[in-house]
Amino acid sequence: MAATSAGILLHRLGKGAPEVLIAHMGGPYWAGKDAAAWSIPKGEYDPESEAALDAARREFREELGVSAPDVPFAELGTFAYSSGKRVTVFVADGADFSLEGLVFGEFELEWPPRSGHAQSFPEIDRVEWATTDAARERLVKGQRPALDALEEHLAKAGL
Repeated sequence: MAATSAGILLHRLGKGAPEVLIAHMGGPYWAGKDAAAWSIPKGEYDPESEAALDAARREFREELGVSAPDVPFAELGTFAYSSGKRVTVFVADGADFSLEGLVFGEFELEWPPRSGHAQSFPEIDRVEWATTDAARERLVKGQRPALDALEEHLAKAGL
């Protein structure tokens, strides 16, 4: 069975194009990469035992070290990666979300490969606001359709 993930795509309306909060994936594989090396805060969950929005909120806190904003969320949809993995994305207005005080979660990895030495790396190593056009180049391919859904969502809301 393919993995199931849930995540939160915060947006804010700036002076120009809408901006979204994206996170650069941590660890040695992603170091020095920018294109297709970013993600929304998200993670895997078991749909039999946890609701997608609850999982998205949990993963947001685990990855960023702070709770997601206490604002209304809307489900943008579920998007399939070429690997078969599926991610359900929720959107919320993050205009008041501060990037101060973030503490990134960590994971362990044998590094260098086949060395027998485990090292800790941040799950993500930085976050930033990016226009939807800039985010489209930087997000992993499987998450890019969420930007189209966000633009449609904002247009329907008259934003």
